Order: sequence, then C-alpha cells, then structure tokens
Amino acid sequence: MEKLKAILVDDEFFARENLKMLLEDYASEHVNLIGEAASVKEALELCEKNKVDLVFLDIMMPEADGFAFLEQVKDRSFQVVFTTAFREYAVKAIKENALDYLEKPIDIEELKNVVAKAFKNQGQQTGSLDENKINRVLQEIALHSNFDKTIVPTRDGFVILRNNELIRLEADENYTTLYCVNGKKYVSSKNIKSFEEKLDSHMFMRVHKSHIVNVALHLKEFNRTEGNVVVLSNGDHVPVSRRKLQEFLDKMQE
Repeated sequence: MEKLKAILVDDEFFARENLKMLLEDYASEHVNLIGEAASVKEALELCEKNKVDLVFLDIMMPEADGFAFLEQVKDRSFQVVFTTAFREYAVKAIKENALDYLEKPIDIEELKNVVAKAFKNQGQQTGSLDENKINRVLQEIALHSNFDKTIVPTRDGFVILRNNELIRLEADENYTTLYCVNGKKYVSSKNIKSFEEKLDSHMFMRVHKSHIVNVALHLKEFNRTEGNVVVLSNGDHVPVSRRKLQEFLDKMQE
C-alpha cells in the first residue's frame, strides 16, 4: 500500500515541529507529510489542493477550532487523528465514538499505534471519517460550548470572551484586567479568584497571586534568568512566584 498523505493542523509552531519530527523518526514508513496549516483557513486550502488521507487536527486554535474545520471541509473521506491537551468533554466524546486522538505531550508508542491503524484502514469505508460519529462529537461540543467562554462584568454591562482569546488576567486590588489576542483589554469588577474558580484548569494557571496565564495556548517561553518569568504570545512577561514555581514546572510536564 502507498504511504498515507498527511497534513498537520495546529496553530502552535512548536507543536507542529514536534509532531513532524516524531512522524519522521517513528512513522515515516506509513506516512508522507505533504503540508502544515496554522489555521482552519490554511487547512481548507490544503485539502482543496491535495488528496489528503490523514489529518492530525488540533482541537483548539485561536480563531476557529478543529471542529469548525470539519464542519466546513467539503470532503471528509480522510481519516482524522485529533490532538489535544485539554477539553475533557471533547476527548470523552471522541473516545465514545471510537475516533482516534493523541494527548499532548504525544507518546511515541501511541503515535505509532494510531498511524499503523490508519495505514491498515486506508481505502476502507470504515477507515474514513464516519459522518455520524463526527456529527455526534460536534453535537457534544455544542452542548458544552459555554465552558469555552468567560463572562466579564464591566462598568457598562458585560462582555463574553472565548477562552482561547484570553492570554492572561492580572489582579489590581479588587479589579481584574483581562488581556486578549486582539490587543484589547477589559477591566472587570470581579476579583481574580472568582475568575480562577471558573476558568478551565487545563488551559489556565494562576502562576502568581496577581496573575493567571493561558498556559495551554499562549505560553511561549519560561525564563529563569529574569527571575522566573513566563513569556506570552503577545510578548508580555509575567512572574512565576516561588510558591507556584514547582506546580508550574510539574504542569508543563503533564
């Protein structure tokens, strides 16, 4: 059988580089990587221009998630392996519908098994993305969509933000400032603890008494030379307190 023509869809450059390296080292006999996409738009363009057999698809991306890609793609004949580091309810739905997925950080043996299964299934109807299965997953995601949003009370009312838009939160006495990917920031009358209690703990972490950061999507670097700080996607530097340092380091190894 011919190698599977695969694409990687993930907004994180280093996540794509890591998976690409693992595929080259451990799955090159079964997979030929023909393209990468950092967004749903780029992924759709790749599928239009190429015959794709296998898609490694990140669940959550800043502008639109992986499920938005599946809703828009015209031909679902390819196989899909979801990649994720959070959204437990999504993983549960994927498992229940017997769809393949890899949890980040990616385990080499799990990757090899998933690729071998996809290679074996190529050309079979059961190997392609099952319409009913993916629709059931999409329905499950829709039911839980509120978990992906944060309501921010403001002086004039409130705004609703998608959690993947949130880069960080900073406390200022009893107020909280929320920094977003579009450069906007919102000041809320809620204290930072009230946000901490409702935010997805797989995505966000309180690294300091005054700071919560989106470690799943917007953490770019950890730097000890500046006194234990994290560098975020918008270039902000946020301190990690001594009390939170070990917890933060442990979380990065999950």
